[in-house]
Amino acid sequence: MTHVSGSLSLLRERYGERYRWLLLLSVMVGTMASIMSSTIVNVAIPDMSHYFTLGQERAQWVTSGFMVATTVSMLTTPWLLSRYGYRATYVGAMLLLLAGGVGGGLARDFGLVLAARVAEGLAAGVVQPIPAVIILYAFQPHEQGRASGIFGMGVVLAPALGPSIGGLLVDWFGWRSIFFMVVPLCLASLWLAYKFVPASAPGGVEPNRQGEALDWRGLLLGTVGTLCLLNGLVSLHGGSMTEASTLLAIAVVCVAAFIGWQRRLIQQGRKPLMDLRLFQYRQFAMGSVVAFIYGTALFGSTYLLPVYMQLGLELSASHVGTLMLPAGFVLAVTIAVVGRLADRQPTHFLVSIGLGLLALSFGLMVFVSLGSPLWMLVAFAILGRIGLGFILPSLNLGAMRPLDKSLISQGSSAIGFLRMLGGAAGVSLCGIVLEWRLTAHGVSLATGGSTPARITAFGETFLMLTLLCLIALVAAWQLRAPKPE
Repeated sequence: MTHVSGSLSLLRERYGERYRWLLLLSVMVGTMASIMSSTIVNVAIPDMSHYFTLGQERAQWVTSGFMVATTVSMLTTPWLLSRYGYRATYVGAMLLLLAGGVGGGLARDFGLVLAARVAEGLAAGVVQPIPAVIILYAFQPHEQGRASGIFGMGVVLAPALGPSIGGLLVDWFGWRSIFFMVVPLCLASLWLAYKFVPASAPGGVEPNRQGEALDWRGLLLGTVGTLCLLNGLVSLHGGSMTEASTLLAIAVVCVAAFIGWQRRLIQQGRKPLMDLRLFQYRQFAMGSVVAFIYGTALFGSTYLLPVYMQLGLELSASHVGTLMLPAGFVLAVTIAVVGRLADRQPTHFLVSIGLGLLALSFGLMVFVSLGSPLWMLVAFAILGRIGLGFILPSLNLGAMRPLDKSLISQGSSAIGFLRMLGGAAGVSLCGIVLEWRLTAHGVSLATGGSTPARITAFGETFLMLTLLCLIALVAAWQLRAPKPE
């Protein structure tokens, strides 16, 4: 037995049966910090724009830079875990997140703020696939749903409470206070990591510091492809068609080159950035389709709903935050309950229920008008969050349980990457469809006042999200385990 694998054995021996829960708690705190850092900064963008005298487009890079960095860095997690082990990878990411938080809070130049956000995004991307790997390695199949539910409940409370707390902090202490919010969570996660997170790599083996170098060519192709895709969608929304077409064409070329290069590495017996053998498992391939569309619908609606409430229904920002709070708490409770169900019920059934409820919540938005009572908005938001609660603990388990143990790290990284990519695309997609429908009805967001035509345009955009969820529902049904022959 090696010294490193022994350290995992010693931790299990020292803490007994509860060790796996202590390990899950340790990575949950860090994941909460990374997710909070992604959502909470949005409330500070107006103040930050005023402080640095920025236009809306430059200010938006605070969010976009984080999202691109998160999406791309997810692909590096399997290599980092294999080479450096759980503890070194996790601690390194937490230190980077901490540096980003402190650096952003102290920055006097917008370039430094943007660099801090990119650093936070890189850290968040590395951290977020780790819990799913731990759940599938450390917990028995009959406990994995419960573990996913408890982990998910803790993690969703961060974005549910973050914007509300962030709004108060901005009012009381200014935009810099937002960056410092991650500091206590990062310090707590570092203490927990040194106490409970093993130094071993997945499977309890010793990290291979002399292993293959990172696939830098694949990472470069993935980064350029992601940047071109997202900027191409933004250009479709508000730029020239020539620029958008060029960027999207480059994105397609990069994706094709990325797939070709990953296949070549596999044929040569080398470690690719994304192991395409994952997609030979039908359940994983279908789960990836669901994850991409689910990311598109989730992030798109998270952008669209507040805009609709403020510019369509003329509600104040504080009113919108208050209306969304109950849905956040319901989501946390639903995840905990569904997590237990996932140990006993087929995951494809739970994911399908979730997508159906999510589709229904979007479709019902068509019936909201200026005269509608506010409880309708709250009820539809809660219905959608119940749907998310069915999807979150079940999707990763349904897609990744059939994988060979050696592919679990790769699977968690790939499905997280596709979900984030769908999310980043979803925000632009909602903006494009909304602008198209507003133009078709002869209105715009720039003109003041709410009109039935404007509300109709928002309703039609929500219908697009309904359609996406129904498409995902078809793929979700394919998550069911194949019948034994």
